[in-house]
Amino acid sequence: MARVIFVGGGMSGLSCAWFLREFRPGWEVVVLEALERPGGKARTRLEDGFLCETGVNGVLDNKPSTLELAGRLGIQPLRSSDSARRRFVVKQGRLLKLPESPPEFLTSPLLSPMGRLRVLLEAVTPRGEFGRDESLADFARRRLGKEAFSRLIDPMATGIYAGDPEQLSLRSCFPRIHELEREYGSLIRAMLKLKKEARRKGRAGPGAGPGGTLTSFRLGMSELVDALVSSLGDVVRPGTPVRSILMKDSGWGVGLESGEEIEASAVVLSCPAGDAARMVHSALPELASAVRHIRYPPVSVVCFGLRQKDVRQSLDGFGFLVPGSERRKILGTLWDSSIFPDRAPEGYALLRTLVGGARAPEVARLSDEALTDLVVREISDLIGLEARPDFVRIYRWEEAIPQYEVGHEALMKKVETELERNPGLYVRCNWTGGVSLNDCVANSQRLARRIAEQVP
Repeated sequence: MARVIFVGGGMSGLSCAWFLREFRPGWEVVVLEALERPGGKARTRLEDGFLCETGVNGVLDNKPSTLELAGRLGIQPLRSSDSARRRFVVKQGRLLKLPESPPEFLTSPLLSPMGRLRVLLEAVTPRGEFGRDESLADFARRRLGKEAFSRLIDPMATGIYAGDPEQLSLRSCFPRIHELEREYGSLIRAMLKLKKEARRKGRAGPGAGPGGTLTSFRLGMSELVDALVSSLGDVVRPGTPVRSILMKDSGWGVGLESGEEIEASAVVLSCPAGDAARMVHSALPELASAVRHIRYPPVSVVCFGLRQKDVRQSLDGFGFLVPGSERRKILGTLWDSSIFPDRAPEGYALLRTLVGGARAPEVARLSDEALTDLVVREISDLIGLEARPDFVRIYRWEEAIPQYEVGHEALMKKVETELERNPGLYVRCNWTGGVSLNDCVANSQRLARRIAEQVP
């Protein structure tokens, strides 16, 4: 009977283990998690009536992987409110709504008339060089212009990756956008043709936004983690840090910090890149060298519980992002109690502000008091905050989101080459194949099927 060990109990490791048990119910599956609580950055805290997401706050329903898994686990999804479609960007100290349609775009003050004209000229902008791993910033300036990059693309990179668009790779971060330019020569022409094809098939077609509806669960994202852990049972071993991965004549060995060694037919590295590099550096130095290049900037999540009467700005929307050109310290703020119901007590609003990232990593490491003061100061003029919050919680991630920087694709090819040379060793974590939870679950299902077919 095969034994497969997953090193890391985040959503990638848990879901991959769950799928593998479905494909091979007779196999022994073990999930080793260093922390006392599995789930990685899908973690919810209920305190004083406020339901705080410490990391990811939902998934889009336009990709079925996560919600299909939730359905099979017997938990019901919770759709975000319609107002969550209203998203804002800071411009010169004001919150301006992101346009949701072409007519809104043509009249939006978010871009100047010249900036909007430059975006429209994207339709006749020549294709780029597809052999080059282009940064997101270079791509956006080339196709959409400097102003659209500053006001639209820069905050998007901040919201998804907490990253630096000058360093992030377009091809690795947004492969579909890269493919659309290559196939159609223009993003605008691509959207028009895809909409036409969709109408012919009776579907809505793509829009300018990310698409889909943000979806979570009544008790937050921890509800999904708890359901997975409950279904897997004693397969999951929390509080079990791994020291090393070893090659054995009969397969693989996993050395624990406790001194115990577990033999396995196959091992899946479902942990952050730095941990994976540390574990394999003796047995597979080339793999460790490639993985070690992946950076994770720190991010702090600052949750405020505010009395609604103390906020002048309407919080009817998703929240706002802050472009780097605004020279503010925060990355953006989500209005969580407006996105999902029952996130705050009656009469209160729950706001969640992200601080740090690649733009200002040192800010994420400020003391609790300094972070609280900074966020109060930064959002007061934007939302008309007239009193300090009654509720404050700060959650810190020293290694938040892996950065798919220029050169990431080449690194992943090196990783794949090393894995092919060493059958029985696999990687499934968000530093490859996409950082979103939907990507993690979909990739986990694919890998589980491959392991079921390959491992004897």
